[in-house]
Amino acid sequence: MSELQNVFDRIDGLRDEVIQLEGELTSRVALGPDNGGSGEHEKAAYVKGLLKELNPDVLQEIKAPDERAQDGYRPNLIASWGNSQAEPTVWVLSHSDIVPPGDLGLWESNPYQLKTDGDRVIGRGVEDNQHGFVSPYLALKAVLESGLKLKMPVGLAVVADEETGSDYGLSYILEHHGDLFKEQDLIIVPDGGNEEGTMIEVAEKSMLWIKFTITGKQCHASTPDKGKNSLFGAARLIVALEKLKEKFDLSDELFKPALSTFEPTKMEANVPNVNTIPGRDVFCVDCRVLPKYSVDDILDSAKEISGEIETELGLKINVEPVYRQDATVPTSPDAPVVKALTGAIRRVTGKKAKPMGIGGGTVAAFFRKVGLPAAVWCTVSDTAHQPNEYCVISNILTDAKIFACLYLDEY
Repeated sequence: MSELQNVFDRIDGLRDEVIQLEGELTSRVALGPDNGGSGEHEKAAYVKGLLKELNPDVLQEIKAPDERAQDGYRPNLIASWGNSQAEPTVWVLSHSDIVPPGDLGLWESNPYQLKTDGDRVIGRGVEDNQHGFVSPYLALKAVLESGLKLKMPVGLAVVADEETGSDYGLSYILEHHGDLFKEQDLIIVPDGGNEEGTMIEVAEKSMLWIKFTITGKQCHASTPDKGKNSLFGAARLIVALEKLKEKFDLSDELFKPALSTFEPTKMEANVPNVNTIPGRDVFCVDCRVLPKYSVDDILDSAKEISGEIETELGLKINVEPVYRQDATVPTSPDAPVVKALTGAIRRVTGKKAKPMGIGGGTVAAFFRKVGLPAAVWCTVSDTAHQPNEYCVISNILTDAKIFACLYLDEY
């Protein structure tokens, strides 16, 4: 039996441990202050204990100050095996925070109590992003327990605040501890992919979230001539913003979807009763923009369209960008991390992986912004943020084998 096959056999025997780890992680609710929680402390403390059991050469907790959170900080964990400061290192970065479960009536079980259904584990966070920690962690555990030596240093990072901007997560780490990572490192973010495990994300669209505030004049619904209906203005504006799709209509087949997208999403409550015409309405639009377009041009066009509706209906419309992340230079499809992942995926599954771009934002953008080529990859079921979020146990184990190949330089 080859040494690598021995590691694979060990990983195949870890199904029960996957369930145990996912259950423990799911029960430790890690909601940041922006999502109504106190931070990631309980989950981070549990993960820190797991990392310590593997006897890392370095185990560090980086505390990002956040007065809203428990004990005034957000916890970020860094662990490494081998001389990661001097040699090219395989870094795998996952995040500990989750999003709220949403409407509990849409869940078939308690979102914070793991449910197992055949090859699936169900609960908030099992895929986004506990999968991203469990696979590389179990791969490392299997390699170390087999008695094999790592061919490259390995680092595991578990960061806070990914779901709400990363100011207290990777962004903080790169600003204050940027020397942890080197350009020659193989940096993998297991927080996106496809069901076949063949998508290696190397590029992301720009992200722009715009809030539109329409101000009119509130009045009784029986005398609409005495007011100015802000809800009617919001409806007209939402339809008018379809012009963005017509103006910015170029496509890029690297991305899926290949077009820029402009979607109305959140709408705030206005008046509480039926017989009052509202005088203020607020809604948001989520824009995912191909890198070939300027975010400033998108914002200017949104303001121009709003101005037309404002003049036509006699309303006041305020256009405010509430979140912006401009696209960074993509990771080259020929980068070492892409080639390594491609080889490891083929070795384990026989499948041919493909570099691609996505519309969603990941923390890989922060790596790329500072010149660190990173790849986003894992085998996902695409249930993140949904009710009854689930993860496939066999996918976790297959991904663990692929990480083991990277750790042992076998690809």
